[in-house]
Amino acid sequence: NILVVQANLSSTDQALGRLEESSQMDRDIYCTRLKLLGKEHEETLRAAHNYADTLCRLERYAEAKALMHRLLPVAQRVLGESHDVTLKMRWSFAEALCRADGATLGDTREAVARLEDAGRIARRVLGGAYPLTVQIENNLGFARETLRAREEASSTVVLE
Repeated sequence: NILVVQANLSSTDQALGRLEESSQMDRDIYCTRLKLLGKEHEETLRAAHNYADTLCRLERYAEAKALMHRLLPVAQRVLGESHDVTLKMRWSFAEALCRADGATLGDTREAVARLEDAGRIARRVLGGAYPLTVQIENNLGFARETLRAREEASSTVVLE
């Protein structure tokens, strides 16, 4: 119950723009759930996603990417490909891949592929109007635009 209250407080901090406080609380919640429940429990994976999401909001993409890289395969195996936590983790991982400082063309291509896959699953399981589906598809649009820009920049450098 304490962890649920802390998660609610973290959400309140985010709504008030206190992202640093929220990230510290999300990290503590994740670490506590990890100790109590183990890394394969749904609530631990949900807490990990919440932490990664806050890290992305703080533009700490390298940290979010590392966390999702470790835990996304666990979520896929334990919860399945179409579980909402797995879809959210795919979305966060793709965002971190695409937006991280020094993101490569390969990172951006991987982000687009991950979002296309997540979008297809979300649309099939949740429907096209479901908020998570819409968010994934919006991020897919951004990732595709970023990919086009990076491909153009890459081809321009090669031509010069």
